Amino acid sequence: MATQLKQLQDLVAQEAHAPAPPAVVQLAESLRKKHGDCVEAILFYGSVLRDGNDEGKIVDLYLLCDSYENLHRNPVMRFLNAALPPNVYYHEEPFEDRKVRAKYAVLTLQQFERLVTAETLHPYFWARFAQPTSVLWARDAARAQRVSKALAQSVMTLLAETHPLLTQPVSAEETWVRAFSETYRTELRAEGPERAREIYLRNKGRYDAFAEVFDRETGTNGTRESVGSATPRHAAFKWFTRRVLGKALSVARLIKAAFTFTDGASYLAWKIERHSGVSVTLTPWQKRHPILASGWLFWKLYFRGAFR
Repeated sequence: MATQLKQLQDLVAQEAHAPAPPAVVQLAESLRKKHGDCVEAILFYGSVLRDGNDEGKIVDLYLLCDSYENLHRNPVMRFLNAALPPNVYYHEEPFEDRKVRAKYAVLTLQQFERLVTAETLHPYFWARFAQPTSVLWARDAARAQRVSKALAQSVMTLLAETHPLLTQPVSAEETWVRAFSETYRTELRAEGPERAREIYLRNKGRYDAFAEVFDRETGTNGTRESVGSATPRHAAFKWFTRRVLGKALSVARLIKAAFTFTDGASYLAWKIERHSGVSVTLTPWQKRHPILASGWLFWKLYFRGAFR
């Protein structure tokens, strides 16, 4: 697997250093200055990266730090960040004649490296970072290499955990669509079932190249043979467990975000409407007390089809 990981790492490194929009670069630099010397790398991913346009959207960033002690003065925030990563924050600032916004998550580089491996049952991290990711900044070449290796590991983990579900040869497209479909079901996602295929088609060449490296090195040829010892039944049970665990973790992260994410209730309502078309008008009381209002809002949105 070492050769396979190195080949994937080379592919990841090529895309990881592609130029980013000036507004995104400014946001990253501003956050690096805000959090100081504890920042080891800044990652850029999500819809703005895929679309190449940040206007009317929120930029998704990750700040990888050296330790939670250097990142947080508040010991409660240190504990929450380590126990239920990541902590998520909101940042906005003027850029040219408009305002740019970012939703940025923070965790340590060391924890990030562990969370993208198969040792972590839930795919929250390895599913996200198997998708295109740009390294906006790294403290040095050593950190940049560690990040590239972790991103390549995300690809390996997602494909390796999906392949046991495939009992007959399938195309790269069907492999990736199945992978993303399974991971979406482990969270409270607003996206429809067609979203997984859309993600694949947006970067088809990239995903095909990654699947080719994985299949060539493992000898899978689109089937589950040679990928560990998991049977289809065992793999299906693991994904069922991930769905149960993932829903609970999603709720826990939403509750935690109420303490860290400025005007988080309004952001979540905007996000849900953008992806599902289901709108909800928040009262001033709901904005001030998102936790107290969350139970009622969750069920209201669920029955209106905002979550699956």
